[in-house]
Amino acid sequence: MAIDPKKHEMPAQAPGERAHNFKEVALGYTAEVAIEEAKRCLNCKNRPCVGGCPVNIEIPDFIAKMKEGDFEGAYEVITRSSSLPAVCGRVCPQETQCESKCTLGIKFEPVGIGRLERFAADRHNENAASAPKKPQANGHRVAVVGSGPSGLTCAGDLAKKGYAVTVFEALHTAGGVLVYGIPEFRLPKAIVAKEVETLKELGVDIQTNVVIGKTLTVDELFDMGFEAVFIGSGAGLPNFMGIPGESFKGVYSANEFLTRSNLMKSYLQDPETPIMKGGKVAVVGGGNVAMDAARTALRLGAEKVYIVYRRSMDELPARKEEVEHAQEEGIEFRLLQNPVEILGYDNPDDKRDPKNGFVTGMRCIKMRLGEPDERGRRRPVPIDGSEYVIDVDTVIIAIGTSPNPLIKNTTRGLEVNPRGGIIINEEGLTSRTGVYAGGDAVTGAATVISAMGAGKVAAKAIDEYLSK
Repeated sequence: MAIDPKKHEMPAQAPGERAHNFKEVALGYTAEVAIEEAKRCLNCKNRPCVGGCPVNIEIPDFIAKMKEGDFEGAYEVITRSSSLPAVCGRVCPQETQCESKCTLGIKFEPVGIGRLERFAADRHNENAASAPKKPQANGHRVAVVGSGPSGLTCAGDLAKKGYAVTVFEALHTAGGVLVYGIPEFRLPKAIVAKEVETLKELGVDIQTNVVIGKTLTVDELFDMGFEAVFIGSGAGLPNFMGIPGESFKGVYSANEFLTRSNLMKSYLQDPETPIMKGGKVAVVGGGNVAMDAARTALRLGAEKVYIVYRRSMDELPARKEEVEHAQEEGIEFRLLQNPVEILGYDNPDDKRDPKNGFVTGMRCIKMRLGEPDERGRRRPVPIDGSEYVIDVDTVIIAIGTSPNPLIKNTTRGLEVNPRGGIIINEEGLTSRTGVYAGGDAVTGAATVISAMGAGKVAAKAIDEYLSK
């Protein structure tokens, strides 16, 4: 049977329609299309796609089930390795991970592994008639700090082995970056809530509004009877550029902007937590967070949205799919350009602070690519005399985040690197016995699936530690 050289297209809302609503952009495969896409898999003996998955899902095995139309069987294979399949199927960069290793991709387009994972998870969630079986308790207690992807993965893997796991979340809703950082149109919050509910059914206890390092310390968790602690608190401290004008009203970190929209629902008519809407918006940065912020601003009513990035399209770190969606929706990319100053005027109604003004524009300088930096990317170099001003009312800084120092500053003997990331060994163990860490709290801002992989590694190590 001849193999289709192209993966089956993902149905999506039309750009002109989706740019004005928060409904999910990608609509998902039908059962018929999922089966046809699964049939493209070559079922390679050496299974290179598995090696490209940070949580080592047995990809050929679940796809084999899909070929037979056994969608529940496919879901069971996936969940042996992943606690968040509906999430991963939507937001993982499969094109640089499992799909990049697909043998079919040498000659044709790779199998749509992420799309098939999403279908299997959605199919299960729509038709599941019973809760998962709660494992027999083994008598050990573990605390997990943070309910983002690394924390939920660690909690899920340990719960499946019978551990009594309590997750402590600083915000009022579980999910971490999955709920405050990723917009509804890319990851519906009902999907996250369903994944969290599945973990609760396994016995995971989730405590919200608990800030570890303030409400409780790591040391106090041990005093409460927890035998091990996993720190998956993420990287919620936004980075800024340090240029003039960043204190003007209308300048947001991407974290604040997205949290106000995604979690605090500032898109409502009369929100308790407002946000600046409409006008012209510049988003500084080129990663997935920058795409999320730009596309959110558009849906909040911006008349024009710019992505300002200091390198070229070839170096843009965002997923290709997200960049294409942003372009289709009318977002303008100002590449090889970098802000040097945010312009504004003082607020005449507030004489107390001369910096308490409003954005009127952003001065940028054009760039060219010079020699490669330490990571191999060509370093952007300013072009003298090329400065110009973009007329904008709002500026969103999306140039990365760092781990919050709160846990580091309140935990005895916890070593961190110069960037504030917690130092761990290959098993996720920190400098403190019984304290493990993973995800963005260690690496700084990275992908959901890499955080999940770290949570999985730590769960295995904690199990070995407590089973001695």
